[in-house]
Amino acid sequence: MSMLIASFMFVALLAVSFAHFLWSIGRTWPIREEKLLAQTVVGTAGIEHMPPRLGSFAVALVTLAAALVAAALADHDSGGAPLTLLAIPFAAMFLARGGVGYTQRFVEKTPHPIFRLNDRRVYSPLCLVLGAGFLVLMLMRLI
Repeated sequence: MSMLIASFMFVALLAVSFAHFLWSIGRTWPIREEKLLAQTVVGTAGIEHMPPRLGSFAVALVTLAAALVAAALADHDSGGAPLTLLAIPFAAMFLARGGVGYTQRFVEKTPHPIFRLNDRRVYSPLCLVLGAGFLVLMLMRLI
């Protein structure tokens, strides 16, 4: 069961990492126009351009690291306690982002309708599932 959970998490996180990497090198995949991409994935009022490329690269690295940790957590015989405990900061990060997406303050800071729709249907729920996945993988290693 842990392999199934970790596999789902790995694929999702690798996709997120790949998208952020593409944005970090100036690509606007999957949307051709930078302004529409920024409105779709950032959603702040009046946004015209994507955030700095270095920020996208940092997110690409963190999500790639999260993908690798998720995969490693499925192997109960490797990494020991340090690997098991590494699940905690990743779980906290994803649960926090997922939860914040449902707060009124975040909704006010990200009013663009395309972003709001995507955040409600995809971004926040995915973050909550990933955060829960890290906790489940950690607990499965402990039991």
